[in-house]
Amino acid sequence: MTDPVSVDYFSDAAVAQDPYEYWRTLRDRNPVFREPHHDVVVVTGYQEVNEAFRNSDAFSACISIGGPFPPLPFTPAGDDITAQIEEHRHLFPINEHMVTMDPPDHTRTRALLAKLLTPKRLKENEEYMWEQADRQFDEFLAAGRCEFLGDYAKPFATLVIADLLGVPDSDRHLFRRTLAGTAPGSRVGALDHEPVGLNPLQWLEDTFGGYIEERRRSPRADILSVLASTTWPDGSAPEIIDLVRPATFLFAAGQETVTKLLSSAVKILGEYPHYQDLLREDRSLIGGFVEEALRFESPTKVDFRLTRTSTRLGGVDIPAGTVVMLCIGAANRDPRKFEHPDEFHPDRRNAREHIAFGRGIHTCAGAPLARVEGQVTLNRMLDRLGDIGIDATRHGDATERRFGYEPTFLLRGLRDLHITFAPVTATEAGAAR
Repeated sequence: MTDPVSVDYFSDAAVAQDPYEYWRTLRDRNPVFREPHHDVVVVTGYQEVNEAFRNSDAFSACISIGGPFPPLPFTPAGDDITAQIEEHRHLFPINEHMVTMDPPDHTRTRALLAKLLTPKRLKENEEYMWEQADRQFDEFLAAGRCEFLGDYAKPFATLVIADLLGVPDSDRHLFRRTLAGTAPGSRVGALDHEPVGLNPLQWLEDTFGGYIEERRRSPRADILSVLASTTWPDGSAPEIIDLVRPATFLFAAGQETVTKLLSSAVKILGEYPHYQDLLREDRSLIGGFVEEALRFESPTKVDFRLTRTSTRLGGVDIPAGTVVMLCIGAANRDPRKFEHPDEFHPDRRNAREHIAFGRGIHTCAGAPLARVEGQVTLNRMLDRLGDIGIDATRHGDATERRFGYEPTFLLRGLRDLHITFAPVTATEAGAAR
């Protein structure tokens, strides 16, 4: 690779397709390195990324999505810019969502989300996953081939979260068409080629806002009514928008993360068929396979923090007001943490120590949900699809594969994944799990 100092991570098309060599080269120089194009401190080491995630006193999440775009709405002054951040917080992109909040607002909002993600509700949702996986496979099974993201991963992820959040059955087709489709405006994840100031969650906010208003007027025995009656820790009632936003962001982020996780895992199964035999023989290995897939191709490539107070990370002094890029995908391939990190090993003993879901107070609230979606999908896929392979007519033969990844600096995900398989009916596979 050319000298990484000459490469602009945020705009280089080749790096967007494969960032690992760029990250590896920077890590070899220093796990904490200031790149010259946007004056961003790039953190590529596992220990250093982990430390920054956990230190919310020194690192603010106010720029977690946009990073250096747009520029800060103020000129940092002094060794502690906490007051400046708070004064200008309303000017940061998607400041109204939990992902950009710091305590105490983050703590209060996270508490609302915890009311939704109870063990009982997650268990009920898991039952739905098994049923929806079969319904999804039934839609294309007879063809013996599919485009996995569009035919399975996107609609499955959308409908699972719709069930978790209590979207009425009668409206789920609308959610699938709007959020898992290919029509303009159907993407709800944060994409860096879209205007940064745009709120991509407006449709969800409007829709869920209507649900909550109706449930406050006429409660029912459903999860939406539970959400509508949720209170702050002090017993006061939140505004409707305060209830809606945590749920809608979970919806959007969950769809993106799960779609990318599932496609990454299935790509591995197609590339290395012996793993199919291994997992079919011992289903207890599927959990470790999912963890290694998360480590190997982390769905979120980077997260951003703004240095709130002048601090030191990895032996490097970082002034207050510095944009810091925490490279999750790089940290999960740090050889100081993971032996032979560029190799996929489903039995890796420390695979679950990856930080694909972040660390600290901003650890992904939907991580348990994503893990179960991955395990359910792989289990039922191995039941229903035999001889899973990569479609050589679309991606080339095994000697010259062609895969395209989304051209984004934030996320790591295939644009499409065409597979072939031998269909197995639900009856043949057996209805019992």
